[in-house]
Amino acid sequence: MCHVLIIEDEPLVAMNIEMMLSEIGATSFSFAVTEDEAVIAAHEHPPQLITSDVRLMDGLGPAAVRRIHEELGPMPVIFITASPHDCDPDDPSTTVLVKPVSSEAVTAAFHRMMPLP
Repeated sequence: MCHVLIIEDEPLVAMNIEMMLSEIGATSFSFAVTEDEAVIAAHEHPPQLITSDVRLMDGLGPAAVRRIHEELGPMPVIFITASPHDCDPDDPSTTVLVKPVSSEAVTAAFHRMMPLP
């Protein structure tokens, strides 16, 4: 079972990410469009994986991820963004993909980060 938190303020992009991940093994999803919503969603249902855009309706994805890691501990992150220079790829549990993102890139990142059951 793999629960994913999708932090994305564009509904069609969020639905596309959900579809790609559900096809490769993610089993449940939470969604957030702001930094604060992301932190709340992570507390309500802790994810095994986070996908995040950088610029959100209110706040920033990397700031939300930092807060979630501080409060819940580390977990893998895939940033899917048009602003890759605003991510911190130094964390080994982080992958940065550039929009528009391909299903193949998301699949490869997911399999690299998530252990097989």
